[in-house]
Amino acid sequence: MTYDRATIWLHWLTALLVAALWTLGQTTELIFDKGTTGRFAMWSSHFTLGALLALTYVVRVIWKLAGQRRLPGVGSPGLVKLAAAGHGVLYLGLAIVLALGIADALSRGSNVWGLFHYPELIDKEWREPLTDWHGLAANILLAVAALHALIALVHQYLWRDGVLTRMWPALGRCAVCPQVESYPPAA
Repeated sequence: MTYDRATIWLHWLTALLVAALWTLGQTTELIFDKGTTGRFAMWSSHFTLGALLALTYVVRVIWKLAGQRRLPGVGSPGLVKLAAAGHGVLYLGLAIVLALGIADALSRGSNVWGLFHYPELIDKEWREPLTDWHGLAANILLAVAALHALIALVHQYLWRDGVLTRMWPALGRCAVCPQVESYPPAA
């Protein structure tokens, strides 16, 4: 049993965008000097992908509430509750990172591709703290997401309960992948 296609696509798009945004945020200042075209393009990419992530987040929350296929939890009731709490932390963390990123852009009046200009709505004295908080929240989110991925791998390859195949169905059809027990267990 797997999640529906929309849920799977939204999950992996979110993961890809978070990884790309974090990489851009961590490397842009290191690679390009202030005022260069490369730096402008990198930050414009960051803002554009951030807007796409915000849109993806909104669609994902609406889909989760309205139409997502619900699957039963795996493991003991305590483990199921822990998994739900972990997913809640991911959703909350993503919302915090997005809110801080938007606030940071609005404190700078950022120019995106020369086509769009965020208005400078937040006092300049908040620029540095907002940038720092956005970066810290992004680092924490990435750490929680990495833990989430590690737990999925433990489920798949150590516990062999097939949890990862719910979000990555191709693993269940992989000829060279270790076989896992199906979930729910066959009666």
